[in-house]
Amino acid sequence: MVEASDGGGLLPRQDACEAARRVGSGFARLPCIRPTGSTLTLRTALRSGHVRECVAVAARLTWRTPADRDRGNSKVTQVRELYLRVADTAAKLLAAPEVADGWHQPSALAKLSVQGLAGHLAGQVFFIPAVLAEPVTTEPVISIHQYYARVSWIGSDLDTPFNQAIRTGGEEEAAEGPAALAARVAACVEELRGILPAAPDRLVRRPTWGPWSISLDDFVTSRLLELVVHCDDLAHSVGLPTPEFPPPAVETVVDLLTRIALRRHGAPNVLRALSRSERAPVSISAL
Repeated sequence: MVEASDGGGLLPRQDACEAARRVGSGFARLPCIRPTGSTLTLRTALRSGHVRECVAVAARLTWRTPADRDRGNSKVTQVRELYLRVADTAAKLLAAPEVADGWHQPSALAKLSVQGLAGHLAGQVFFIPAVLAEPVTTEPVISIHQYYARVSWIGSDLDTPFNQAIRTGGEEEAAEGPAALAARVAACVEELRGILPAAPDRLVRRPTWGPWSISLDDFVTSRLLELVVHCDDLAHSVGLPTPEFPPPAVETVVDLLTRIALRRHGAPNVLRALSRSERAPVSISAL
């Protein structure tokens, strides 16, 4: 038996079927629970045409088998597991000889050296144990989308105090050199493997934020975005191909970036960029 849930109970048949289509044919022969309590194989439902084009619903589903329930698997732990896999990829990239060879060269990002970019990438790993060690905040909680709507750094000038601090912080984080930084990141990822999956969900707030907080899992998701984006930046900077990431990690990041792009550029521009090359805008960059 497989349950399809969006956090508010079992889904109607058509939503579960659409989810099966998105997840893949591997689930097609598994039964899903119908609202009446009976079961219907997903393959049968798909063939009968009971599929609603509802990507927004399917994207937020959690699939659980009895074995998953026994392991305590959930949407929360899936995000953390994705983060750990991408953090491991970042650690391997930082250890690449090409990164060391280009250490003092300019990166693909304006006003940031390869050293500074590597330090900033590493910081997305070091952030997690740091916030886990902090007292739990009491500031009001907001969603991850509200968080990205409120931060001031998106689209800001490169010479703002915040962006200058990012560059300085990256350089300082990597001051001991490429080998030392790569070793620290690898050790931190190994430490996180033991503590992050079982860490209770809690609220997180960084000192540079306004009077709000986000959940630990939303914070992990935001660091996942940073890891994926900056791994691509660093690889490009030193002439390496972009690392391969788990598809669900890329989908999570693209979902976030798309929402940010919608706020920055408006629906018509995003729709045209994704569907109409003849009238697409020059850019719908989210960040």
